[in-house]
Amino acid sequence: MDTRQVIDDSKGPYSLSTTFNHDNTCFAVALDSGFCVFSANPCELQVSRDFNAGIGVAVMLGQTKYLALVGGGRQPKYPQNKLVIWDDVKQKAVITLEFRTSVLGVRLSKSRIVVALLNSIHTFAFSTPPKKLSVFETTDNPLGLACLGQKLLAFPGRSPGQVQIVELETGNVSIIPAHSTPLRAMALSPDGEVLATASEAGTLIRIFATSNCAKMAELRRGVDHAIIFSLAISPSNNLLAVTSDKSTLHVFDLPHPSNVPYQSQPANSSEEGLNKKWGILGRIPLLPRVFSDVYSFASAHFEIGDEGPSARYIPPLGTGLGRPLKGVIGWSDDNTILVVSSGRDGRWEKFVLREGDDGKRYCIREGWKRFLGGG
Repeated sequence: MDTRQVIDDSKGPYSLSTTFNHDNTCFAVALDSGFCVFSANPCELQVSRDFNAGIGVAVMLGQTKYLALVGGGRQPKYPQNKLVIWDDVKQKAVITLEFRTSVLGVRLSKSRIVVALLNSIHTFAFSTPPKKLSVFETTDNPLGLACLGQKLLAFPGRSPGQVQIVELETGNVSIIPAHSTPLRAMALSPDGEVLATASEAGTLIRIFATSNCAKMAELRRGVDHAIIFSLAISPSNNLLAVTSDKSTLHVFDLPHPSNVPYQSQPANSSEEGLNKKWGILGRIPLLPRVFSDVYSFASAHFEIGDEGPSARYIPPLGTGLGRPLKGVIGWSDDNTILVVSSGRDGRWEKFVLREGDDGKRYCIREGWKRFLGGG
């Protein structure tokens, strides 16, 4: 049975996914008819390309003319086992990479192209022609998870819940046993020192120091199951934002190896030392664990949109099954969080962190816009 959501062309463009560029100054929107690029703050259209065919994912290389495109939607522009590097100045594909299976995720830097398939990660030099640098096996990775920093590459390991961290210069690989269930989301801090991970359970976000793979903290989103949509770390590396299918944006203080004295503990060690720093009630005997976990200091509601229950399931990137990506986070600065969601009701929302008269910090929605028109 075909369970794909019907896309009605008469109602205008339909966005399948959105991705921020590396510094969150722009975001690219993959459409069932092409792609668009918007400035992130304020949200203003910069580029619009109509292919009359679908793009499942569009990823910008910084603020350059290059984008990585993967076909998607009901009528894909390209086969979904093909990755195209698009030169928007020349208006043509300048690099094409083909694989045996569908491309599920893409990450770009000035020197590398990283491609996530269901059970492997492929890295290439960003050159013409592209040179294959390495291939890593992974457990099933249907969401195409991968984080690319200046010095590190992180992606799922060979067992569910594991993370592999690769030093790009040396090729050295480290393994973090992050969770007991499959990974749902990952984020690398701008300085590459901190990795945040969430599993399918969606209750805990675990924080690791990438230098020695030590677990620094556990941050609790909530006690009930949730689908984590996005994790993102602020430019200062000190704050973490999280969105989920609960339509809630949570903001946490984030430990950093430079100011947390417990980073020498391995990922599966006792948390006694961690709780001294990150859980006020952590040392009280027999108290349920949820009391010793760290909760967000602020939260706010964001709009998932009107796609219905199917919108709460995020499909693999590039498949374009009509179930759009929601709640993608980009930090404009340390006090400004942007959340973009795809679908018919493609939406941009701006949140700011402010201190109240009571001395507490609050997350307040300051504005929103339907980036596909109509609001």
